[in-house]
This record gives sequence, C-alpha cells and structure tokens, in this order.
Amino acid sequence: MKPYNTIHQEFEPPEQLKDSIKCFWYNDSNFGATETSFEVIPDGNAEIIFHFGNGCSIYHDEILQELPSPFLVGLLNEPVHFYTKNRLQIIAVRCFPWTVFDLLGLVSNKNGVSVFEHPIAELHSALTQFINENKIEEAIHLIKEYFTNIHSKIPTDSSLYKAGVAMRKANGTISVSQVADAAHSTVRTLERKFKQSSGHTVKDVSGLMRFEQVRNQLWLKPNSNLAELAIELGYTDQAHLSKEFKRYSGTTPAKFAQKAKKEQISDSDFVAFLQS
Repeated sequence: MKPYNTIHQEFEPPEQLKDSIKCFWYNDSNFGATETSFEVIPDGNAEIIFHFGNGCSIYHDEILQELPSPFLVGLLNEPVHFYTKNRLQIIAVRCFPWTVFDLLGLVSNKNGVSVFEHPIAELHSALTQFINENKIEEAIHLIKEYFTNIHSKIPTDSSLYKAGVAMRKANGTISVSQVADAAHSTVRTLERKFKQSSGHTVKDVSGLMRFEQVRNQLWLKPNSNLAELAIELGYTDQAHLSKEFKRYSGTTPAKFAQKAKKEQISDSDFVAFLQS
C-alpha cells in the first residue's frame, strides 16, 4: 500500500558539516489504519532516524520489534522492510558512511539496522514538541546545532575526506587505487581506515554509490537504456549492471523501472522509502 498525504523535504547541512553530512530530511506519511510495510532500498549513505507518531518496527529473529527513536540505518546489502500504520513522521540525518560512527563516537559495524545508546536520544523530546507544533525548520535547526557542536570536537581525517570527495564526484565509478591516489594514501592504509570508520571496504561503498545512481536514474527515467547506462557508470556491460542491481535491490532493473512507472512521484527527488 502506498501512503497518502506524503511530504518530503531535504535541508542542506551548514558548511562546517558538509564533510560529514550529506543532508537532513523530513518525511510525513499517512499509511492508514492497517499495519503496512515499506521498503528501504540500499544506497551509499548511512541514516540516523528519529521517528514520531505510531512507531516503526522491524522483524528480528521472526519477531516484530519496535525500534527506538533514534535508530541507525547503516550501509545495506539488500532491501529492508519496516512496518507502521497511521501517521509516521521522520527527521533523519543522512551521513557519509565513513563519518557516521565517528560523529556518534561508536565502534563501526556492518549491521544494516542497529539500535544504539547515545546522548543524542535526549533530543527526541524537544523534537517531538516541534513536530507536534508543525515547526519542522526549528526541529532541523536543533539537530544542525547539535551536530555542529559535536563535529567541532572530532578531528577530521584528511585522507578519508579526500577519498570521499573523489568517490562522490565519480559516483562510485572509480577504482580503489584511484581513490587512494586522490587521498594521497596507499591502498592498504586507506582500506584499513575505511574499515575502521565505516565497517566496509572502499569497494563496498563505491558499489553502493554506483547502484544508487542507477536506481535514481531508473526511478526518474524508467525508459532509460540500460546498455548506455552501464557504459556511463563504468559497469563492464549491461549484464554486469543487472547482476549488481539485483544483488542490492532484490529485483531486476526492468521490474524496478516498471514499478517506477506505476508509482511515479511528482517531485524530482527519490524518496528513501518505497512502499510495498
């Protein structure tokens, strides 16, 4: 079931946070009275999720468990289904995967969805009040201030920053050795730093960045030529693109494009949640 009355807004981070945070975003959806699942498809980002309303749950060991606010969505290797009903509002921080754990002062891991204990949870009460009063910009401002404060206390690793810039600029279509060159680092040192900071390898993150470009292109332009897209984004051929796409999305590019045609959204942004 697709929600109705959906609102999605994205907010630029302040300049001092742009090396760590891609954007802040707000989503307001009404799923109706019946419990509904929505699917989150992998991309090259990590998300810190605050949620308000009826709650948000996920199956763990075949038991539906409610998630606290906030929770963390790290890099995903496959789609994840969440469950909710009625109105669900979300404020999220979209981080680069090699910065999110340092920002929170947590040990990196490869978990897709994880629950964590952190002082940031104390923001939930104030955010709830802003949400209830429909003061979305004030809520976003509060989170921006919080991250600006903690970011100032964290030393920035210049090699990771340079590597991230190169990977984002190339949309993941760059070799590990080229990333290392851009970071003025050896491949071995850069890989070690990436695993420490994100729990993943440079190749893992690059692959998800590249998949994200294909996903967005097919969502916005479902009739895109896959062979041309494969060449443009550095895949070996169309078969390679299709294999990687199915690995991360659980479906073929053709079926995803068909779904995009049916559920085409009016704005130009790919909303993180695809309702099933």
